[in-house]
Amino acid sequence: MKRFFTMYKIEQKIFFRSPDVIVFCILMPLVVFALITMIAGNKAAADSGLTFVQGAFVSLSTVGICCSAFMSIPITIVDLRDCGILRRMYCSPCSPIRILACDIISSGMVAAFSTVLLTIAAVIVGYRMSGNVLVFIIVWLLTMLSMFSIGLLVAGVCRTTKSMNIITSVLYFPMLLFSGATIPAEVFPTPVRAIIKWMPLGVGIETLKKISSGTYEGVFLPVIVLTVIAAICILISVKTFRWE
Repeated sequence: MKRFFTMYKIEQKIFFRSPDVIVFCILMPLVVFALITMIAGNKAAADSGLTFVQGAFVSLSTVGICCSAFMSIPITIVDLRDCGILRRMYCSPCSPIRILACDIISSGMVAAFSTVLLTIAAVIVGYRMSGNVLVFIIVWLLTMLSMFSIGLLVAGVCRTTKSMNIITSVLYFPMLLFSGATIPAEVFPTPVRAIIKWMPLGVGIETLKKISSGTYEGVFLPVIVLTVIAAICILISVKTFRWE
């Protein structure tokens, strides 16, 4: 256990020293939230039943998840495989599973830290959640598990860093821009909003918005969908994962 925590601390320091993590996972949600607050404030966000500030908090709380899922987990794992580090660790006393667990926990801590900072900023501007905070946290963790499982799947099937970069870019940028994570889903036209409902991150955001407003009707099915996505992706990633 001592070795695990030592490795974890090293991984966590590397994550927080990464410029990409600082800019995209931590600073970007705060900047976008500040802009939405100044521009739209407490105006009603279309027919969502939420104001733009309320909707922005929920949506931007998932940005750290999205960034970690596609910019941290696959990049770290594939790079270790590409450099031959995983192959060497497979035959060493240091289990490769240990470094994978450290990578996932480190990514989760970054996502959680991003959301905590965003929560502090939201509370400062007067945001108060109407729904159950504990239920919100549980569904947020389920959304993170679902997105991280997709990142693990990408890391499992990609043989090279080049192919991984292509796949993560195809997944990351549409998910970040068109799932409602950064740009409020309410401002998109109806056809685009219909597509958002089919995106894993879009499903999570829509569910979190309902919970944050105290509306639990229609929440059960999205929770099942997120759970199924996580289960399938984890199973496939385990079956297809290669150490070299």
